[in-house]
Amino acid sequence: MDITRIALVTGGNKGIGLEIARQLASAGVTVMIGARDSARAAAALESLAADGLKAQSLSLDVDDPASIAAAAEEIRTRHGRLDILVNNAGIFDPADGPPGGASIAAVRRVMETNFIGALAVTQAMMGLLRAAPAARIVNLASSLGSLALNGDPSSAYYSAQYIGYNASKAALNMLTVQLSEELRGSGIVVNSVSPGFVKTDLTGYGAMTPEEGARLPVRHALSGAETGGFFEPEGRTPW
Repeated sequence: MDITRIALVTGGNKGIGLEIARQLASAGVTVMIGARDSARAAAALESLAADGLKAQSLSLDVDDPASIAAAAEEIRTRHGRLDILVNNAGIFDPADGPPGGASIAAVRRVMETNFIGALAVTQAMMGLLRAAPAARIVNLASSLGSLALNGDPSSAYYSAQYIGYNASKAALNMLTVQLSEELRGSGIVVNSVSPGFVKTDLTGYGAMTPEEGARLPVRHALSGAETGGFFEPEGRTPW
């Protein structure tokens, strides 16, 4: 009987997604890297192979329903189930900004990828997650998605006004809250995780390395029975 856990990391070809894939593979998990670009996916596999780790690539565009459906069917064919889903794929658009001046097109793009894309992938993978004995869903959120922190003048996040990005992460948190309740009693655990201020291609700067930022999402992917929470490295984050 195959007891190796099967994981999908969306947007797993670079940045924190790649580091999540690396740490999951190091823990003995069979990891599938979901990526739009086959060349970047191949480069990610080579990076993991250089560390003696094996992973699989999966063509997946979270903005394309046909791509999502095909990916779910491929996982079904390869493995028959999915133990871990990490909704990591996300974008930031420089045309985003305060509500009074943010580009509507930019806001729409960010919402489509960061929230609608995660919702669509989760729905498509639900049957595979239910087929696993104790599945985990980890939504890569951000402290910028906390309404409490956004509304607190003393918070470091108070002045970071990106209506599209912040709203997309707040919506992702709502997905966590509602999905954890919908799946209560199913054995599927769902949590939002803010990895911290990680330096990636998306942010351009930050205090943490992708390796450091991946640790908390990986911890929630591998263990823990608590569901419906919002966590940072320092502990719980207010909604």
